[in-house]
Amino acid sequence: MAKSVLIVDDSLYMRTLIKDALEGNGYSVVGQAANGEEAIDLAFELQPDLITLDNILPDMIGTDILKVYQDEGLKSKVVMISAVGQESVVNEGLRLGARAYIVKPFTNEQLVQAVTNA
Repeated sequence: MAKSVLIVDDSLYMRTLIKDALEGNGYSVVGQAANGEEAIDLAFELQPDLITLDNILPDMIGTDILKVYQDEGLKSKVVMISAVGQESVVNEGLRLGARAYIVKPFTNEQLVQAVTNA
């Protein structure tokens, strides 16, 4: 059965890129969110197997969203995707439960590999 994925990114272009890469590799994209509020609502509503989470969103940062997921006991695995690659930010994301952290720009192979490993 295809793994279900929620894509969280404020850029429609990035969401489309991620969606195409994952669906091309057998994943099922069940939802897309453009901001933190949607990311939280949809995660609990859809309970996807995996969430790709941008770290910089208009209303929140990804690590704050991760904290909510953790505090509320969300079972979904999370792969962070961000243009911000500072070690402190990456470590914070991983400490809060992200299974991987991909820095933009990335290749489809990097994305699929990280998602598969998660």
